[in-house]
Amino acid sequence: MNVVKYLPWLAMGLTVTSQSWAEQVHAAVAANFTGAMKSVVAQFKQDTGHDVLLSFGSSGKILAQIQNGAPFDVFLSADQAKPQALQDKGLVQEGSRFTYAIGALALWSSLPDFIENDYSRLTSDDYNKLALANPKLAPYGLAATEVLQALGLKDATQAKWVQGENIAQTYQFVATGNADLGFVALSQIMSKGHVTEGSSWIVPSDLYSPIRQDAVLLKTAKDNSAAKALLAYLQSDAAQQIIQSYGYTTE
Repeated sequence: MNVVKYLPWLAMGLTVTSQSWAEQVHAAVAANFTGAMKSVVAQFKQDTGHDVLLSFGSSGKILAQIQNGAPFDVFLSADQAKPQALQDKGLVQEGSRFTYAIGALALWSSLPDFIENDYSRLTSDDYNKLALANPKLAPYGLAATEVLQALGLKDATQAKWVQGENIAQTYQFVATGNADLGFVALSQIMSKGHVTEGSSWIVPSDLYSPIRQDAVLLKTAKDNSAAKALLAYLQSDAAQQIIQSYGYTTE
Protein backbone atom coordinates (compact mmCIF):
# COMPACT_ATOMS: atom_id res chain seq x y z
CA MET A 1 0.00 0.00 0.00
CA ASN A 2 1.38 3.42 -0.91
CA VAL A 3 1.09 6.05 1.78
CA VAL A 4 2.05 9.70 1.27
CA LYS A 5 3.65 11.25 4.35
CA TYR A 6 4.54 14.90 4.90
CA LEU A 7 7.36 15.63 7.30
CA PRO A 8 7.98 18.97 9.04
CA TRP A 9 11.72 18.69 8.44
CA LEU A 10 11.55 19.23 4.68
CA ALA A 11 8.82 20.94 2.73
CA MET A 12 8.08 18.15 0.30
CA GLY A 13 5.82 15.10 0.11
CA LEU A 14 7.31 11.66 0.36
CA THR A 15 5.81 8.45 -0.98
CA VAL A 16 6.37 5.46 1.25
CA THR A 17 5.73 1.83 0.38
CA SER A 18 4.82 -0.03 3.57
CA GLN A 19 5.48 -3.75 3.91
CA SER A 20 4.80 -5.35 7.27
CA TRP A 21 7.79 -7.68 6.99
CA ALA A 22 10.32 -5.08 5.89
CA GLU A 23 12.46 -2.88 8.05
CA GLN A 24 12.63 0.82 7.26
CA VAL A 25 15.46 3.31 6.87
CA HIS A 26 14.95 7.07 6.67
CA ALA A 27 17.60 8.63 4.45
CA ALA A 28 18.30 12.36 4.17
CA VAL A 29 19.83 12.96 0.76
CA ALA A 30 21.47 15.94 -0.95
CA ALA A 31 19.24 17.32 -3.70
CA ASN A 32 21.77 16.72 -6.48
CA PHE A 33 21.54 12.97 -5.87
CA THR A 34 17.75 12.77 -6.25
CA GLY A 35 17.52 10.88 -9.54
CA ALA A 36 20.38 8.53 -8.80
CA MET A 37 19.13 7.78 -5.29
CA LYS A 38 15.62 6.97 -6.47
CA SER A 39 17.05 4.52 -9.00
CA VAL A 40 19.39 2.94 -6.44
CA VAL A 41 16.60 2.63 -3.87
CA ALA A 42 14.24 0.99 -6.36
CA GLN A 43 16.81 -1.73 -6.95
CA PHE A 44 17.73 -1.94 -3.25
CA LYS A 45 14.11 -2.50 -2.24
CA GLN A 46 13.70 -5.16 -4.90
CA ASP A 47 16.89 -6.93 -3.82
CA THR A 48 16.49 -6.69 -0.02
CA GLY A 49 12.84 -6.05 0.79
CA HIS A 50 13.80 -3.18 3.07
CA ASP A 51 11.69 -0.02 2.92
CA VAL A 52 13.30 3.40 2.35
CA LEU A 53 11.85 6.78 3.26
CA LEU A 54 13.64 9.56 1.34
CA SER A 55 13.97 13.24 2.19
CA PHE A 56 15.80 15.52 -0.23
CA GLY A 57 17.19 19.00 0.38
CA SER A 58 20.27 21.16 0.62
CA SER A 59 23.07 19.56 2.61
CA GLY A 60 23.33 22.67 4.79
CA LYS A 61 19.69 22.52 5.82
CA ILE A 62 19.81 18.76 6.39
CA LEU A 63 22.83 19.26 8.65
CA ALA A 64 20.92 21.78 10.74
CA GLN A 65 17.91 19.48 10.93
CA ILE A 66 20.00 16.56 12.14
CA GLN A 67 21.61 18.75 14.79
CA ASN A 68 18.09 19.73 15.89
CA GLY A 69 16.94 16.14 16.23
CA ALA A 70 15.43 15.28 12.84
CA PRO A 71 14.62 11.53 12.77
CA PHE A 72 17.00 10.49 10.00
CA ASP A 73 18.98 7.25 9.98
CA VAL A 74 21.53 7.98 7.26
CA PHE A 75 22.77 11.16 5.64
CA LEU A 76 24.06 11.39 2.07
CA SER A 77 25.68 14.79 1.83
CA ALA A 78 26.83 16.73 -1.22
CA ASP A 79 30.22 17.23 0.42
CA GLN A 80 32.56 15.84 3.05
CA ALA A 81 32.52 18.77 5.48
CA LYS A 82 29.01 18.28 6.82
CA PRO A 83 29.30 14.56 7.63
CA GLN A 84 32.65 15.40 9.24
CA ALA A 85 30.97 18.10 11.33
CA LEU A 86 28.41 15.58 12.57
CA GLN A 87 31.16 13.11 13.32
CA ASP A 88 33.03 15.76 15.32
CA LYS A 89 29.88 16.29 17.39
CA GLY A 90 29.58 12.58 18.14
CA LEU A 91 26.38 12.15 16.12
CA VAL A 92 27.77 9.59 13.67
CA GLN A 93 28.42 5.89 14.15
CA GLU A 94 32.17 5.44 14.25
CA GLY A 95 33.70 4.06 11.06
CA SER A 96 30.59 4.50 8.94
CA ARG A 97 31.66 7.48 6.80
CA PHE A 98 32.63 6.86 3.17
CA THR A 99 32.54 8.62 -0.22
CA TYR A 100 29.59 7.29 -2.21
CA ALA A 101 29.98 9.54 -5.28
CA ILE A 102 32.13 12.27 -6.78
CA GLY A 103 29.98 14.89 -8.46
CA ALA A 104 30.35 16.76 -11.73
CA LEU A 105 29.17 20.25 -12.68
CA ALA A 106 27.54 21.39 -15.92
CA LEU A 107 26.53 24.73 -17.39
CA TRP A 108 23.06 24.02 -18.75
CA SER A 109 20.22 25.66 -20.64
CA SER A 110 16.82 24.16 -21.35
CA LEU A 111 17.06 25.79 -24.79
CA PRO A 112 18.55 23.60 -27.55
CA ASP A 113 21.76 25.03 -29.04
CA PHE A 114 21.87 27.91 -26.55
CA ILE A 115 25.16 26.58 -25.14
CA GLU A 116 27.67 25.34 -27.71
CA ASN A 117 29.63 22.96 -25.49
CA ASP A 118 31.72 25.79 -24.07
CA TYR A 119 31.34 28.85 -21.84
CA SER A 120 31.16 31.44 -24.65
CA ARG A 121 27.55 32.27 -23.75
CA LEU A 122 28.77 33.56 -20.40
CA THR A 123 31.29 35.87 -22.04
CA SER A 124 28.75 37.15 -24.59
CA ASP A 125 26.42 38.55 -21.91
CA ASP A 126 23.56 37.48 -24.19
CA TYR A 127 21.35 35.84 -21.55
CA ASN A 128 18.86 37.02 -18.95
CA LYS A 129 19.91 35.27 -15.71
CA LEU A 130 22.57 32.83 -14.52
CA ALA A 131 21.29 30.37 -11.92
CA LEU A 132 23.51 28.79 -9.31
CA ALA A 133 22.91 27.23 -5.92
CA ASN A 134 23.62 29.25 -2.80
CA PRO A 135 27.35 28.66 -2.23
CA LYS A 136 26.90 29.00 1.54
CA LEU A 137 24.48 26.06 1.61
CA ALA A 138 25.21 23.91 -1.43
CA PRO A 139 28.58 22.48 -2.51
CA TYR A 140 27.55 22.68 -6.17
CA GLY A 141 26.95 26.40 -5.71
CA LEU A 142 30.41 26.78 -4.22
CA ALA A 143 31.86 24.85 -7.16
CA ALA A 144 30.05 27.18 -9.57
CA THR A 145 31.63 30.25 -7.98
CA GLU A 146 35.03 28.55 -8.20
CA VAL A 147 34.50 28.01 -11.93
CA LEU A 148 33.50 31.61 -12.51
CA GLN A 149 36.52 32.78 -10.54
CA ALA A 150 38.83 30.49 -12.54
CA LEU A 151 37.40 31.82 -15.80
CA GLY A 152 37.72 35.43 -14.66
CA LEU A 153 33.95 35.89 -14.95
CA LYS A 154 32.79 36.12 -11.34
CA ASP A 155 32.55 39.91 -11.15
CA ALA A 156 31.27 40.26 -14.72
CA THR A 157 28.36 37.86 -14.21
CA GLN A 158 27.38 38.56 -10.60
CA ALA A 159 24.68 41.10 -11.45
CA LYS A 160 22.80 38.35 -13.33
CA TRP A 161 23.00 35.68 -10.66
CA VAL A 162 19.85 34.12 -9.27
CA GLN A 163 20.54 31.75 -6.40
CA GLY A 164 18.61 28.62 -5.57
CA GLU A 165 18.37 27.36 -2.01
CA ASN A 166 19.67 24.04 -3.31
CA ILE A 167 20.63 22.50 -6.62
CA ALA A 168 17.08 21.22 -7.22
CA GLN A 169 15.68 24.76 -7.09
CA THR A 170 18.56 25.96 -9.27
CA TYR A 171 17.64 23.37 -11.88
CA GLN A 172 14.02 24.56 -11.77
CA PHE A 173 15.06 28.16 -12.45
CA VAL A 174 16.66 27.00 -15.70
CA ALA A 175 14.05 24.38 -16.63
CA THR A 176 11.24 26.93 -16.39
CA GLY A 177 13.13 29.60 -18.35
CA ASN A 178 13.37 32.00 -15.42
CA ALA A 179 17.11 31.76 -16.06
CA ASP A 180 18.46 31.18 -19.54
CA LEU A 181 21.31 29.12 -18.15
CA GLY A 182 22.74 27.88 -14.88
CA PHE A 183 25.27 25.68 -13.17
CA VAL A 184 23.62 22.39 -12.25
CA ALA A 185 24.75 18.95 -11.18
CA LEU A 186 25.50 16.84 -14.25
CA SER A 187 23.37 14.12 -12.69
CA GLN A 188 20.26 16.31 -13.07
CA ILE A 189 20.52 16.36 -16.86
CA MET A 190 22.11 12.98 -17.51
CA SER A 191 20.57 9.53 -17.68
CA LYS A 192 22.23 6.32 -18.87
CA GLY A 193 25.38 8.25 -19.70
CA HIS A 194 23.77 10.86 -21.97
CA VAL A 195 22.55 14.45 -21.47
CA THR A 196 18.84 14.14 -22.10
CA GLU A 197 17.63 17.69 -22.80
CA GLY A 198 18.59 21.24 -23.68
CA SER A 199 22.19 22.22 -24.32
CA SER A 200 25.17 22.07 -22.01
CA TRP A 201 28.86 22.38 -21.30
CA ILE A 202 30.29 19.77 -18.96
CA VAL A 203 32.69 21.81 -16.86
CA PRO A 204 36.27 20.46 -16.78
CA SER A 205 36.92 19.09 -13.31
CA ASP A 206 40.16 21.05 -12.94
CA LEU A 207 38.17 24.30 -12.70
CA TYR A 208 36.65 23.45 -9.29
CA SER A 209 37.48 21.51 -6.17
CA PRO A 210 36.46 17.83 -6.25
CA ILE A 211 32.86 17.39 -5.11
CA ARG A 212 33.38 14.34 -2.93
CA GLN A 213 30.04 13.31 -1.44
CA ASP A 214 30.11 11.39 1.83
CA ALA A 215 27.49 9.24 3.53
CA VAL A 216 27.20 8.40 7.22
CA LEU A 217 25.16 6.25 9.57
CA LEU A 218 23.79 8.39 12.36
CA LYS A 219 24.40 7.11 15.87
CA THR A 220 20.67 6.94 16.59
CA ALA A 221 20.42 4.27 13.86
CA LYS A 222 23.34 2.10 14.99
CA ASP A 223 20.99 -0.85 15.51
CA ASN A 224 18.95 -0.30 12.33
CA SER A 225 19.81 -3.21 10.03
CA ALA A 226 18.02 -1.61 7.05
CA ALA A 227 20.15 1.53 7.41
CA LYS A 228 23.35 -0.50 7.51
CA ALA A 229 22.20 -2.53 4.52
CA LEU A 230 21.49 0.60 2.49
CA LEU A 231 24.95 2.06 3.12
CA ALA A 232 26.54 -1.27 2.21
CA TYR A 233 24.44 -1.45 -0.95
CA LEU A 234 25.60 2.00 -2.06
CA GLN A 235 29.12 0.54 -2.24
CA SER A 236 28.09 -2.49 -4.30
CA ASP A 237 28.86 -2.92 -7.98
CA ALA A 238 25.14 -2.80 -8.81
CA ALA A 239 24.64 0.57 -7.11
CA GLN A 240 27.85 2.05 -8.46
CA GLN A 241 26.84 1.23 -12.03
CA ILE A 242 23.59 3.14 -11.48
CA ILE A 243 25.43 6.06 -9.86
CA GLN A 244 27.92 6.28 -12.74
CA SER A 245 25.08 6.34 -15.27
CA TYR A 246 24.03 9.71 -13.77
CA GLY A 247 27.42 11.28 -14.46
CA TYR A 248 29.14 10.66 -11.13
CA THR A 249 32.39 8.84 -10.63
CA THR A 250 32.90 6.33 -7.83
CA GLU A 251 35.86 4.84 -6.03
